[in-house]
Amino acid sequence: MAAAPAIELREAAVRLGRRTVWSGLSMQVQHGEFVAVLGGNGAGKSTLLKVLLGALPLATGSIAVLGAAPGAAGGAIGYLPQRRSFAQGTRLRGSDVVRLGLDGDRWGVPLPAVLSWGRIGERERAARRRVAEVIELVGAGAYAQRPIGELSGGEQQRLLIAQALVRRPQMLLLDEPLDSLDLRNQAAVAALVGEICREQGVAVLLVAHDVNPLLGYVDRVLYLAEGHAVEGTVQEVITTQALTALYGLPVEVLRASDGRLVVVGQPDPPAHHHDRHAHADGHTHADGHAHADGHTHADGHTHADGHTRADGHARAG
Repeated sequence: MAAAPAIELREAAVRLGRRTVWSGLSMQVQHGEFVAVLGGNGAGKSTLLKVLLGALPLATGSIAVLGAAPGAAGGAIGYLPQRRSFAQGTRLRGSDVVRLGLDGDRWGVPLPAVLSWGRIGERERAARRRVAEVIELVGAGAYAQRPIGELSGGEQQRLLIAQALVRRPQMLLLDEPLDSLDLRNQAAVAALVGEICREQGVAVLLVAHDVNPLLGYVDRVLYLAEGHAVEGTVQEVITTQALTALYGLPVEVLRASDGRLVVVGQPDPPAHHHDRHAHADGHTHADGHAHADGHTHADGHTHADGHTRADGHARAG
């Protein structure tokens, strides 16, 4: 008998107060499949992850996560929330951050690791081996023993992905892991996630504003806008026809000479655009907000991909 999908949604809808965030969402995600969740701020991308984690209920429809109700999978899901920054003076080592993924939810004072006999010693040795394995898996061995606050954004993100992997999850839910990274690190993290997905057989949902760093790695995309969704391959979804139908307004998708996709004419989402995170290159823009690509936009709003619409507003692809 074929294995159940990692995720299955049928005619799902979510409401926050009186507002319907999205409705009519039906999709399946298979084990070992990499799906990008796209859309503007306020479209309900992070809301979808909360539903999958069991933190928000559906208003209508049905959902199964790893063959069970949301929230029942526990440690079988690795979750990376929206980027949290570490103060430069944080002395916690990168390897300690990864270890928190194993036992950060346990209370009390740890027993000394020098107890190398019995069940406690065996558990400690197994934990150290597993932490070392995932650090090697994400390519962070060269800096894992350094204080996390001294590392670059890309290095920190690799260690946070290792933390999400340390319990051998069957699924990864990554909420804007590329946000505030420069283009080189965006590409490196996207390639790393794609490699993990295929080699480990992990189902991945990755929330992003810009599909371009993910081209060549994702199997499908789910695009949320105007309370609705369209899903399929990049070639099926990021098209003039599909996005015009989704938004109900004229939208044009252009392909630049370097292969990047540019969405032109896309309306602003209900939520105000702003950059919540520290800026990767330290540049400040006309609106005083930090931006990942160092570009200034005519509307004073900051966006993840630096693409400019015909009306002067920048929007994510």
